[in-house]
Amino acid sequence: MRRIAIIGLLLILGASMSACSTSWREEALLHDGSKVIVSRSVERGGRHELGQKPPFESQKLKFTMPVSGERVTWEDNYSKDIGTASFLPMLLDVDQGAAYLVANTMGCLSYNKWGRPNPPYVIFKYQGKEWKRIPLQELPAEIKTPNLIQSDPDAIAIRIPQDPVSARTIQEIIAGYRQPEFKTILREPLSQERINDMCEERVLYKGSWILPNDRAAQGFIDQQQSKPR
Repeated sequence: MRRIAIIGLLLILGASMSACSTSWREEALLHDGSKVIVSRSVERGGRHELGQKPPFESQKLKFTMPVSGERVTWEDNYSKDIGTASFLPMLLDVDQGAAYLVANTMGCLSYNKWGRPNPPYVIFKYQGKEWKRIPLQELPAEIKTPNLIQSDPDAIAIRIPQDPVSARTIQEIIAGYRQPEFKTILREPLSQERINDMCEERVLYKGSWILPNDRAAQGFIDQQQSKPR
């Protein structure tokens, strides 16, 4: 019986540490009516609850610039302070030789880590061989329609019998999202009440996420870290 129990425990631990890799392609419709093929991949792994998927450990997004033919890669890797990768890409577009990527943060810890942007987007611009974060004001006004699968993209993509997943199918998926900020790129901030309902504010204190100015939590963490190990 003890051997059976040990085997069962090992199976449970194995499930909680399982890893998987998924890759697929999407047809992204750009603001000028042209299209680019986006190759995406996601690596999942690490600890997770039974019945749930492992978190994102890393993800990549690759495409070819329409005019120059340059092959570009955007990458997002595991971050220890939030226990996963940071983003869910929702839009890729190109304007005047520069590429733009708009992403939603992956969960509330990531949202707090990246400064609680409102509207809730983190935006990157690719120019001069590198990606840099930019404010929403620098995103061209013409770029406003999400064109990538955002929510649970790896699981959704592998269930669709298309390679690449067509732009029309992606738009149908996006039309099913309930939040307006995922259907179009908002330029005006959401209400503070909505932001707080979406993600309660947290700050990182000595490796733990706590409420701002929570002296009790700070004291407890200080006490725990001062104990000899």
